[in-house]
Amino acid sequence: MIANHIHDALAQVRKMQELVLAKRNFRGYSGTARILGGGTALLGAFSIHFLHLPKLPLQHLAVWGLVLCVSLLLNYVALLKWFLLDPEAERDPLKLLPAFDAVPALVVGAVLSISLILHQHYDLLFGVWMSLYGLAHVSYRMSLPGENYIVGLFYIISGAVCLFLFNDFFNPWPMGIVFFIGETAGGMIFNEKINR
Repeated sequence: MIANHIHDALAQVRKMQELVLAKRNFRGYSGTARILGGGTALLGAFSIHFLHLPKLPLQHLAVWGLVLCVSLLLNYVALLKWFLLDPEAERDPLKLLPAFDAVPALVVGAVLSISLILHQHYDLLFGVWMSLYGLAHVSYRMSLPGENYIVGLFYIISGAVCLFLFNDFFNPWPMGIVFFIGETAGGMIFNEKINR
């Protein structure tokens, strides 16, 4: 008899925990937009490689800057669409707060990128970008599915490997492949767990 009550109480606690976690999850990001962003990174690598861009930093930075702009546009248009059209968002600005969790890591990434470019340390850029993008992911550990944290660790490890082993800014493949894998995995997680 007591065992049945304990079992029922534990089942209710698990159900409450699931409800709290489901309510806490941020649903404003689009898995499809992330996958397209990963495809954009791979397309950027293909473009650099097959167009035989000369080894001029400005041209390579322009391609990666374009990849960044397209990816940001895809993701933030999807976020805006969610905010304006999804009844769950209720057009409540507080519902957007989790989208700002990554801002500190991304700002530090921008500052480090500018500093490295000004000092002409282009070979460190891929590792820095991957590492800080990974930190942006792990900052979402409380508002996105737990598997997103693993994607963040993938970026951090990839960034560390790039910083130590792949010091060639003119080889686009580490950047294109890592972001393609990471964004595709992240997008699939979002599509499965958040149903977007």
